[in-house]
Amino acid sequence: MTGRQLHLNVNILASGAHPAAWRSPGGHPTAVVDIGHYQRVAREAERGLLDAVFLSDGVLLRGNVAAGPPITALDPAVVVTAMALATDRIGFIATVSTTFNSPYHIARIFSSLDHASAGRVAWNVVTTRDPGAGRNYGLAELPPRAQRYARAAESIEAVTALWDSWEDEALVADPASGVWARTDLIHRIDHIGPFHSVQGPLQIPRSPQGRPPLVQAGGSDTGRDLAARYADAVFSPQQLLASARTYYADIKSRARAYGRDPDTISVLPGLNPVVGSTEDEARRRQRELNALLGDDRLLAGFAARFGIDPAELDLDRPLPAHLLRPTGDTYGSQGFDDAARDLISAAGHLTVRDLIDRGIAAHRVVVGAPEQIADDIERWFLGRAADGFNLQCDVYPGGLADFVDHVVPELQRRGLFRREYAGTTLRDHYGLPRPRSRYALTTTGEANR
Repeated sequence: MTGRQLHLNVNILASGAHPAAWRSPGGHPTAVVDIGHYQRVAREAERGLLDAVFLSDGVLLRGNVAAGPPITALDPAVVVTAMALATDRIGFIATVSTTFNSPYHIARIFSSLDHASAGRVAWNVVTTRDPGAGRNYGLAELPPRAQRYARAAESIEAVTALWDSWEDEALVADPASGVWARTDLIHRIDHIGPFHSVQGPLQIPRSPQGRPPLVQAGGSDTGRDLAARYADAVFSPQQLLASARTYYADIKSRARAYGRDPDTISVLPGLNPVVGSTEDEARRRQRELNALLGDDRLLAGFAARFGIDPAELDLDRPLPAHLLRPTGDTYGSQGFDDAARDLISAAGHLTVRDLIDRGIAAHRVVVGAPEQIADDIERWFLGRAADGFNLQCDVYPGGLADFVDHVVPELQRRGLFRREYAGTTLRDHYGLPRPRSRYALTTTGEANR
């Protein structure tokens, strides 16, 4: 392939993105704690030549576990290690919060994972917005959004400095000379800031990618700015093509203002594909999963997502827009709420059931035959609304296998997606160069900052 390339990740949500996936004929009731399940999904993603497997995370028990499994359970670092050992090329994006973890801890985790996977790991930077998670870490209240993002920015600066604290040539490991490392090429970072004090250096030699890529989901103005300043890939909830184009242009413009090449940043909206041999078959699949859940749980899940009392809603009537949280709510996801408002204002006649079918409570849902789903992906990609997508399949591994077997070949026929991996690292998949350590001297004798 030449020119711009479509990027595709898959987000493993235990049994599947649909809350009834664990009860479906192809579902796995205990997938959330089955390492073998994650390995099977990773191998399926690699068979489809996807860029990466993405693992979200939550550090609290959330949801009604009497009626279904939680979305996350096992530590992402453990799951990524197991998936890496079961695959050769697919990348992995693991989530770790800056609100609850120190820079040294984060740097060590991802350097370790990058070595273990031979350079196939990225860090998804999150600030955590759930007060319940804070209480698990001894915080009666979470810091306000602005403070959490300021801490995240400082954490990124310290983590990347730690990754750079060993220059590439520092590790010698020469039995003949008896020199294992050049200490003149190992540097303290001596970071002191409002939130962290980190001496360094890291105790691990520089990893295969030098610095693992950074991923971030920026919805609010502060989040967009953080993403544009640091991220190599940006996740976002988008429902409408026009709004997605605006968001895309905004991220690229902000990145340019920070002196970055906007073409090196991949904007990847979420997409839930429901694949059938025909559109009717795909819609029947969606209806069958919804029926397993039942109307009461459909409505309760939708209401919980937006902090609304279910008693105020009717599945077969439109959603009153005034029930959505105010813009800028301290702990809510502004990106999801903004996407919901966009869809409601563009199609106010839609019932709550219609909105659920379109993915308003999560990411956009596209239901149809392989050609229809490929049409949608192509329209957003060529229309500069996305550089690719973060996929969430209804049931794993079956929903992903359908995408790999039927949608990926269609994208390849259109010249939009790779037919083989061009490299071995996640940076290779995203077309990112391997950076030199900031402490390495340039040709002018100055540090490479």
